[in-house]
Amino acid sequence: MVNYHVGFFILASFVVLVCGSSRNLPIVSFDEGYSQLFGADNLVLIKDGKSVHLSLDERTGSGFVSQDLYLHGFFSASLKLPSDYTAGVVVAFYMSNADLFEKNHDEIDFEFLGNIRGKDWRIQTNIYGNGSTNAGREERYGLWFDPSDDFHQYSILWTEDQIIFYVDNVPIREIKRTASMGGDFPSKPMSVYATIWDGSDWATNGGKYRINYKYAPYTAKFSDFVLHGCAVDPIELSSSQCGGNDVVVPNSDDDSSIPTRITPKQRTKMESFRQKHMQYSYCYDHVRYKVPPSECVIDPKESQRLRKFDPVTFGGVVRRQRGKRHQRSSRPSRGEAASFD
Repeated sequence: MVNYHVGFFILASFVVLVCGSSRNLPIVSFDEGYSQLFGADNLVLIKDGKSVHLSLDERTGSGFVSQDLYLHGFFSASLKLPSDYTAGVVVAFYMSNADLFEKNHDEIDFEFLGNIRGKDWRIQTNIYGNGSTNAGREERYGLWFDPSDDFHQYSILWTEDQIIFYVDNVPIREIKRTASMGGDFPSKPMSVYATIWDGSDWATNGGKYRINYKYAPYTAKFSDFVLHGCAVDPIELSSSQCGGNDVVVPNSDDDSSIPTRITPKQRTKMESFRQKHMQYSYCYDHVRYKVPPSECVIDPKESQRLRKFDPVTFGGVVRRQRGKRHQRSSRPSRGEAASFD
């Protein structure tokens, strides 16, 4: 494990071009930043350790976890998803500290939800803070490309007062910390995870379509790992090097460095993406929330547009424990695309 006070400087010591993006990022090999979490031989290192394949079959899924805990930073990976019939398959790239804070954990999620043949993968984002699992803040989207055709970059920027999700350097969601959120904003050190698992009970049309293992193994391919954050001591859960928003370097409109904010050009792209591709937002879910959560800013046009999509069914704590929240020493048995300018 790297030295906690200088870890992020070491991780940023060399720069290469990330696939699917114009951004130069500090890439690390798998062994430099990650360890296997579960799955035995369903995790396979390739290309001299620069890429890893995670597979799901009838025996088990698989996953990996960062060697360090981080308090804020920029975390990214390029990912190519399985193709053909993938209903029930869930691939996750996320941050969590559930192994340290069982009852009040934080979480920042990318979840990729498979589908039946001829239907597109969906992408879902979510956050929890201080164990706020009863107040899911999910959003769900289509994509402007087929994520099983090639590698695309998925990134999380996490600072003291904002969380931004990116796809190929396009911000798709911004969460600003507000006083009304209280402890629901993630604020404790977290590890970075990736997993593939069987989410048949909820992931595709509320469990209507399930995994068909005749198409197994389902393989998710990861590469271009970025762990550009402030590593903390796992006992003290702190570091003298970790400031509020100063763990990443400044950026400008040329998109040539690690971001700290959404540029005007990027904001225009984000608004376009959300208008064309967002299919669900918790802020407009009147079944789950009779009154929208306090941080929601309601847009009547957006509310009307989202009504055309079918209601989204979400799993509860059980599916998350089975599929995602693995202790580092555990080994569970099972773990509308359109053009976009």
